[in-house]
Amino acid sequence: MKEMNNMKQQAGFTLIELVMVIVILGILSAFALPRFADLGADARLASIRGAAGAVRSAASIAHAEALVTSAGVNASITLDGATITMANRYPTGTAAGIQVAAQLSSDDYTIDTSTAGTVLVQAIGVTTPANCQVSYVAAAANSAPTITLTATNAGC
Repeated sequence: MKEMNNMKQQAGFTLIELVMVIVILGILSAFALPRFADLGADARLASIRGAAGAVRSAASIAHAEALVTSAGVNASITLDGATITMANRYPTGTAAGIQVAAQLSSDDYTIDTSTAGTVLVQAIGVTTPANCQVSYVAAAANSAPTITLTATNAGC
């Protein structure tokens, strides 16, 4: 009988032990939550870096295609069924040039082609667009295009 009483006393946790575990978990989650709360900035940063990679790759592939097919200096080329306008054997800094070549969509990015020869690609939803963008400036004669990635944690 005495053994049964001891077993009943050891059968579970006390209310104080359960409350202490809940308090400790609450404190830990209070420190961990801010770390995971804003993953949007990391996603936008990764997205704009991906866009920069797509722009660099598209410019190189289009340039290689123009050289292999002996296309004229400003002749358009066709890649994957899409016609890409070219200047100096690189995609132009227009919607019909690098935007088509890199397959950048205005559903995914804010794309500005208002400056002649330049395409500016910015992540959607950024607080400081200048800190989260890719700039493509069309190639001048005998040179490659200028591709600039501006991606910082602040404002992206």
